[in-house]
Amino acid sequence: MSTLLATPAFAQKTEIEIWHTLSGPNRSEFESLISRFNGSQSNVVVDLTHYDDQAELEEDAAQAIAGKRDKPDLVQLRDNRSPEAVAQHKDILPLYQLLAKYPVPDASWFLEKTTDFVRDSKGRLLAFPYMAEVPVMFYNIDLYRGAGLDANAPPPTWPDFQAHLLKLRNDGGVSCPYVTSDQVKVHIENLAPINDEYYLTPDNGLKSSKNLAFNFNTLYMRHLSLMVSWRKTDLLMQHSAAGQATSAFTQGRCAVLTAASGALGEVRQSGVRFGVAPIPYYAQETKKPGAPFIGGSALWAVKGHSAERQKATAQLLAYLATPVVAAQWHQRTGYMPLTDAAFRAADVSFYNRIPGARKVVEQMTNGDSKKSAGFDVRNYPKILVLLNQAFDQALSDQTPPMSALMNAKSEAAKLMR
Repeated sequence: MSTLLATPAFAQKTEIEIWHTLSGPNRSEFESLISRFNGSQSNVVVDLTHYDDQAELEEDAAQAIAGKRDKPDLVQLRDNRSPEAVAQHKDILPLYQLLAKYPVPDASWFLEKTTDFVRDSKGRLLAFPYMAEVPVMFYNIDLYRGAGLDANAPPPTWPDFQAHLLKLRNDGGVSCPYVTSDQVKVHIENLAPINDEYYLTPDNGLKSSKNLAFNFNTLYMRHLSLMVSWRKTDLLMQHSAAGQATSAFTQGRCAVLTAASGALGEVRQSGVRFGVAPIPYYAQETKKPGAPFIGGSALWAVKGHSAERQKATAQLLAYLATPVVAAQWHQRTGYMPLTDAAFRAADVSFYNRIPGARKVVEQMTNGDSKKSAGFDVRNYPKILVLLNQAFDQALSDQTPPMSALMNAKSEAAKLMR
């Protein structure tokens, strides 16, 4: 009897909930990791609620804020390039406050750049950057070799890239040389830091929002004009704001894809033999390419829960940040490694198996950190719509490239006030 009284037959578990918008292989990987966490201990149960898109999630979040439904413990939010504004919301619990109460072991973050997009002006971590990503180039190894190109030597510059596309089309018989997803991320946002320029002046808005303006200079004229010429000559066959163009590559129809690195999960699952490389640069602009901006989405903690649920949330984040788990997430999804330990724990064969994979991570040490540290802009999600429209108008030959960008810049200025 005394033994039974001392050891209850069961212990009550703390339940926490995550709302997320992951899709495809990355969703499956996340669900698998959460299932493993649930089975690895006996005091916490994590429930997942999936949303098809961010708008649907935000609609339910508004209902939760209004008290019409229960709040989640963690919610996946896209980078809106103004993280301090998000952190000031009455229902958000900044991550540094949660970690002060319940520290996460091995929270030696891999690079400040990996987490810049969710830090405040004092360098404090506001959210868990689990879906941090950068733009990259994926290329089909078999189509490269079929055109007589070296599959271990992707093009470092945009003129080199054009030469490869012409060879793929003319010598390799490839009818779809190039497609791009995440068109603003690849061709507008990161054009600046990779080529040692500020995206916005002054200082990308990180120190001051006064007189903030997009730095659409001759670099942008050169690049958008090049993209228009590729579209007219059937080198660039498809472009999309999100990931719609990715399937053209994963089906093996197209030779090269530029997209956010989080597309790796979909590319891996396709069975296409591929390499990965940094986005090209212009040698006329810089001798050495800079690092791209880190972006993506993150898991934000939500206020209004008991101490037990907060502790359980921190316990889950600690599990996700452990080197082996974080390394697996990085390798299977293409999201950037969270910690230095996660990078070191990544299987050497992973980097050897995918040409260029290690270089993509190592590129984050390149260039001027002031220009690649990130940018802070009010109402950026609305501005992003304008930039996507400008890119579409330019490539469809509706509007001259720089006119399209300057029109977007003028409209964006109103939203930044």
